[in-house]
Amino acid sequence: MKAIILAAGLGSRLNELTENKPKALIEVNGKTMLEGVIQNLKAQGVNDFLINIHYLGQSIIDYLNNNDNFGVNITISDEREQLLNTGGAILKAKNFIAGNEPVLVHNVDIVSYISIKDLLVYHNSSNSIATLCVRKRDSGRGLLFNRSMQLVGWTNLENNEFKWVNKKQMNYYIFAFSGIYMIAPNFTDLINNTGSFSIIDAWLEIAINNLISGWVDSSPIWHDLGTIEKIKDAENK
Repeated sequence: MKAIILAAGLGSRLNELTENKPKALIEVNGKTMLEGVIQNLKAQGVNDFLINIHYLGQSIIDYLNNNDNFGVNITISDEREQLLNTGGAILKAKNFIAGNEPVLVHNVDIVSYISIKDLLVYHNSSNSIATLCVRKRDSGRGLLFNRSMQLVGWTNLENNEFKWVNKKQMNYYIFAFSGIYMIAPNFTDLINNTGSFSIIDAWLEIAINNLISGWVDSSPIWHDLGTIEKIKDAENK
């Protein structure tokens, strides 16, 4: 199986921790975020990775080289000249994504014990172009699904903003995105956006004519490592 690790973020919410190193190399319980994701996915059968880089990107390249790529195949997607956001990064990885099997996308600042096998089985059985891993948790933003767990919209609950796939829905379920999703190998063929853009905008447009599903993760461990407080919380559990 192939996986993309999104590791190009600036880590601006981590303040002094990212002054001299990229977010991907911040340690949590003695292990960098990047190593944690690689080792977790490797243990679940992922052998081919694409990792995008931007801020202090050479340090990530050096880190991987010094650790023999942790025994897996790694392709670097270089965004040091332009940060492409979560959507542009996927479009740039089009050649890596192409093939005969679904590709996993995983944010570098997420710790999760979800079963990739279960996610893959659900993705294949639903015939979705993308399957978004979601959880029932408190979040300022949410993905909206109908009773069949088909994506119908997005919301920013803090300012009551809504974006809909087609038309406004009266009945829907709100879930928080878990920073992990599976895409079909032809997913990028359906993206009309260019340059730097959010993957959420692409999802909403693609879902007009294609099935994008939600897969509810109820595994006991999931952490977002986007802030110093959240890192401390993860280290104490």
